[in-house]
Amino acid sequence: MKSEGWKTYRTRFLVKAKQLNSNLSFVDSLGRHHAGRKGDYLVESSEGVISITPRQIFEDVYVVMAQDEIATYRKETVTAPGSRKLPQPFRGKPLDGSRVGLM
Repeated sequence: MKSEGWKTYRTRFLVKAKQLNSNLSFVDSLGRHHAGRKGDYLVESSEGVISITPRQIFEDVYVVMAQDEIATYRKETVTAPGSRKLPQPFRGKPLDGSRVGLM
């Protein structure tokens, strides 16, 4: 897709998105069906995955970024070594079946 019309947004992750000006439906490379209405957002993740997010959800979650903010944000996240921990194995005692339940 052309980069024209795409803006960069942030939440916990950076994404590129553009608001749909008409209904759109497509099947991705994994065979999943995506559909959106005019006003929803076509979203591209940093991994290149494209999906559609409903307008109300997208606008509640994402904040548009200016071009100068994008460079600063990327610089901060790249130059902060060790700021993200990898998942660690559980080292506690296993729970017995009688104690498993909802909190």
